[in-house]
Amino acid sequence: MERRMVVAQADCPARRVPDGTPLTIPKDTFVTITQALGGNYTVTYHGQMVRVDGTDAASLGLEPELLSFPPAEDNQIREEQVWEALGTVYDPEIPVDLVNLGLIYNVTIDQQAKRVDIKMTLTAPACGMGPVLVGDVEYRVKRVPNVEKVDVDLVFDPPWSREMMSEEAQLETGMFF
Repeated sequence: MERRMVVAQADCPARRVPDGTPLTIPKDTFVTITQALGGNYTVTYHGQMVRVDGTDAASLGLEPELLSFPPAEDNQIREEQVWEALGTVYDPEIPVDLVNLGLIYNVTIDQQAKRVDIKMTLTAPACGMGPVLVGDVEYRVKRVPNVEKVDVDLVFDPPWSREMMSEEAQLETGMFF
């Protein structure tokens, strides 16, 4: 996608890059889209780079990323829905989702507390987008029915390696050999 300017059609939630601080782009504000990857958008807003989740793209007049689940029949969090939500979060520099990249190490659900605990890593410990990725994971998993809280623990042991990627992701990125 080439750079283009759009006007916010409604107040739009966003997170500042690279620290992940939440902010709101007010309705009728001009922003410039600089990148569209994995259904998410990086835009410049008042000289700052911010990330807009694809599920909020309609606020920018764009086609939203759909992440919907059937209505819950009980008060339980479904693990398969958590994994489905995680599969919609893409690394901002590699157009592959975090699950296929092998960055999600563990998912634990506390049904009583309505909380999902996630252990994940980054492709490199010094990755400057770590806070943004954590924010993406929290934002998407909170859309799963009955989830009230998401705790992401960023770990670096064991260190990530390309062998943790799915074969599909290795082929897609040219890292299969």
